[in-house]
Parts: sequence; structure tokens; C-alpha cells
Amino acid sequence: MVRLLEALKTKALTADGAMGTILYSYGLESCHEEMNVVKPELIEKIHREYIAAGADLIQTNTYGANTIKLARYGHQSRVHEFNEAAVKLAKNAADGGQYILGTIGGIRGVRTTDTTLEEILKAIREQAEVLINGGLDGLLLETYYDFEELTETLKMLRQMTGMPIIAQVSMHEPGVLQNGMSLNDALHELENLGADIVGVNCRLGPFHTIQAFQGVELPKKAMLSAYPNASLLDIEEGRVIYESEVEYFARAAVQLRNQGVRLIGGCCGTTPKHIEAVKKQLINLKPIEKKETVPQQKIEISEPEPRLLEPLHEKVKRERSIIVELDTPRHLETDAFINGAKTLYNEGADLVMMADNSLASPRISNIAMGAMLKLQHNVRVMPHITCRDRNLIGLQSHLMGLNALGLHDILAVTGDPTKVGDFPGATSVYDVSSMELISLIKQLNEGISFSGKKLRKKANFSVAAAFNPNVRVLERAVGRLEKKIEHGADYFISQPVYSKEKIVEIYEATKHLKAPIYLGIMPLTSFRASEFLHYEVPGIKLSDEVLERMKNCDGDKAREAAEGVSIAKELLDTAVKYFNGIYLITPFLRYEMTLQLMQYIKQLDMQNKGVQANV
Repeated sequence: MVRLLEALKTKALTADGAMGTILYSYGLESCHEEMNVVKPELIEKIHREYIAAGADLIQTNTYGANTIKLARYGHQSRVHEFNEAAVKLAKNAADGGQYILGTIGGIRGVRTTDTTLEEILKAIREQAEVLINGGLDGLLLETYYDFEELTETLKMLRQMTGMPIIAQVSMHEPGVLQNGMSLNDALHELENLGADIVGVNCRLGPFHTIQAFQGVELPKKAMLSAYPNASLLDIEEGRVIYESEVEYFARAAVQLRNQGVRLIGGCCGTTPKHIEAVKKQLINLKPIEKKETVPQQKIEISEPEPRLLEPLHEKVKRERSIIVELDTPRHLETDAFINGAKTLYNEGADLVMMADNSLASPRISNIAMGAMLKLQHNVRVMPHITCRDRNLIGLQSHLMGLNALGLHDILAVTGDPTKVGDFPGATSVYDVSSMELISLIKQLNEGISFSGKKLRKKANFSVAAAFNPNVRVLERAVGRLEKKIEHGADYFISQPVYSKEKIVEIYEATKHLKAPIYLGIMPLTSFRASEFLHYEVPGIKLSDEVLERMKNCDGDKAREAAEGVSIAKELLDTAVKYFNGIYLITPFLRYEMTLQLMQYIKQLDMQNKGVQANV
């Protein structure tokens, strides 16, 4: 049989369609790769149906047959077993006239912190060794949203084998990758890295796939491939369905060929009937050698308006800066909150921070209150943004709204799980972690949406990240700070600290970081509240001395509050020596306690200036 790449020089080839969709239609919703050993006759039957439909190429049922994806089902030790079985089944089904590709699927989506690139490459190497040794006609890399993952995988595989490699990206938007890169540039980069065939698969249906290829120039050496979905997906009675007429899909295959695509198959929702219709359309067509590309509409990304107030991560590097937190109410009475926020800001706080339903308990929207404070009372605010409550759609919409309101100071946090809050049965979303959220916010600052689409204008966010120093091994927490800086964090805001020794320890452990830190101080209000914070609130630990001092005041509200402020002042004596940034957390809307601490910081700064002047 003519080698695959030679065959593609003279004719357009038809690949197979979806495997997972058919298994799903049979009610098999668990590990599809396990079917290679549990239901081998079914996998072989599906291969044979595609061959009977006219497929020139079939692919092994190994999309997720790596340790990382198989671990979800407890099958991480069965990589060799599943891949070897898949190769055998594909070979059994082929009658000698088909090319067989070993399929390797992408692992990363938007989340990049769950698995490191090193772990991914290790897993793919193990899988690829089995497929390469299986005597196949090539490797198919498909459904890669993360371009870095695809390029690094391609480079590794190119060193491992000289067999043909097909490298396919997946797009959220036609013609553009998740990172904002154009499809044309991405495919040419894959060609330069050694891919023999470059193309796209999944997510988009025929219409948008054709649209994406209109802006793609013919590669100089590589050839183009396309495996579109049958259509955009729909949900019917809780099940995913794809509605597409096979003749429409086949006509689209001809249009893809007219865009220079030489290898055409199907992804989600396609069946042997789709492939049969494609084959009939392509059988007498030769690949095109020249094409006119349609220039993509050039969308200019304008610069944001200049910020009226200096970003705090710049100010705090040279002088004292104070952030105060005041949580929005859990009820509908807002007067006390607004009065407290206005008072603290007018007395010198750089901004008022508002949590995003802390401890997974609902409060008045921090965006709503932030907009009121800014627009009606000219108070600078910083809302928290948690990953817990919103999927990617909601997060981007939320952030675009913040930018439109001119609320450019934000703290990105993962968020407490819902099971700790008022509604333990509610769902935690967590499409991303705080690190990915920081990266996505910085992508908005470049005028690029989460899906890679240009937004016509750059956002103007200054992004703070959370820091919990109250851990057993501080070095690990500092390591997380370093990773957050890599993702784009401009500065950090710490959980409250209740030990002078801890303050010094934090300084020594973080003084090498370029991103400044606002050290958290929160006055205690009572012994009972102190015990609650110490024993029940994640990320907060009190010293034995502090607990004992609060216990000695137990039952006397005035003494307890005074002692709480006194302890906070003693901590500030040390904190202001090491940190320009101070973060004061207001307990239970008792902003008069925070006000005392702000005034005390001013006194300390005046004393220090006096000492320096005398020196």
C-alpha cells in the first residue's frame, strides 16, 4: 500500500468519524478506552462500519489512554493493556486497504494547574511508546486547546519517531486559538516543528470549520486536515445530541477540500453514515495546489483609558498603603455598611475591599455595593472574585462588567467550597483555580477573551492574589506565591497574622519576591470569636498567648474589644517595620475598631519619620 503521505499528494482522503459518540449512544458513559478489553467486539465492529462506509483511515480507540485520564477511573496502571488492545482491534478490522493512526488526545483545557507539563509529557511518552511499537501508519494528536501542550508534545514525539504525525488544534472561536493566536500562524508553527499534517478537530461544526480555513494559507511542506463536529451540540432530555444532515456534512467536506484540506474526517456526532456521504463526494476529487485566502477581519484592540488612581502595587513599593476590608451585609439593610466604607475611605484607606460571599455564605453582591460606593460616594473599592460561584461564561461576563464600571482593583481567589457555607447542597463550580483566573484576567488586559476572541479594547485590571502564611511549612506557601506571580499576580494580600515572630518569618521568606505583600491584621472582638477563628476558619491561626489574653477578658465585651485592638496594635508595631502594605480586616462591620488601627498606623509612621529626622 502507498504510504500515507504519498497518497495525500495526489488525492483527498476520507478519515473515520467519532468513536465516543457511538459508544455514548449505546449507554456507555464511563471509560471508553476500557471497552478495548471489556467489549472488544464492539470496538472492532465500529471500526468495520467506518471501513465499510469508505474510510481510508481509521484511528485507534486510545484518545484518553494515558495515565492521567485513566486515573479518573482507577485504570492508570493499564496504559499498555488498553493501547495494545486498541492497536490489535484496529488491525483486525482493517482489510489491508486502510491506514491506521494511533490517537493521542489533549489533556489540558483552560485549567493548567491540575497537571504540570512535565507530568503530561511523561504520560504521553508512555502511551506513545506502545503506539509507535504497534506498527501503525502514523500518530494523530487531536483536541488540543492548549497550544503549549501540543507544541511540546509534538517536539517530544518528533524526537521519538519518524512516522507521520498529524497535529490538530481545537478552537472555541473560528480562526483563533484559546490563547488568541490565529489558526494560520498556529498551523504553520506546527509545520515548522515537524508535523506532517496539520489541522483542526472538535468543538466547531462544518460551517465554522470552513470559515476558519478561509484564512489559512497552504503549508509549504505539511498538508491540511479537518475533523469537524457534526454540528453544534444540543441537549435533549439530559443527553448530548448533534443534529446534522449527512448530505450537508458531505457538501461541507467538498468546501473544506476547496480550502486546501486533504484529509477529512469527523469528530463528535459523526457516524459511518456521515463518512459514507463524505467518501462519495471526495472519491474523484484531487487536492488543490493553490488557493486564495480570505483575510481575516482586522479587529483593532484599543488601549484602555488611563487610570485616574495609581495601582496599589506600584504605590506600596515606595510608601505606606492601607487596604481595609468591610464585608457586605448578609441582610438587605445597607446604611451601616455604606457609612462604614465612607468613613474608612475618607480617613485614609486607599480602598475598601469586599469579599465575594466568604465562607460560602450569601451576602449582597460586592459588585452592586462596589458600584454604589464608587458612583454615588466616590469610594475606591476592591471586590473579590471567586472561582466557586461562576463558570467561565459567568467569570468573563462578571469581569467585563467590572471593567465597564471602572472597578479595576480585584482580588482573585479560589473561594471556600459550598459545603462549608449556608447551602452545603449548592454546587461549587471551579472551572478554574485562582491561578488560571489570574492568567485569564491578564489576558483580558491584552484585549483577548477567555476563548481567544479579540474584545476590541484592553481591560485595565490590577490583580491581587491571596496569601495564607499560617501554614506549617511556609516555604510551600511561598512557592505558591511564586507560581501566582508567573500567572500574572501584581501583589498579594495575606490572611491575618497573630504573632510578631510570624511577621518577621514572613518577611524573611518573601523579601526576594518582586510582588509586594499587604500583611493582614484583624482585631479580635471576643474570646468566643477568637476560638472560632482559630479552630474553625481555614487559613487563620492564633498564638497561645493571644488566645490566653482574650480568655482573660471573656464575658466583658468592652474589655474584650479593647484587648483585641491592643493585640492588633502590638502586631502593627512589628508589621510596619517590615511591610509598607497593611491590610486591616473589619470584624462584623465594627469599623470603629479598624479606624483606631488606621489612626495608630499614622502615629507610628509619624514617630518613625521623627526618629529618622533626628538621625
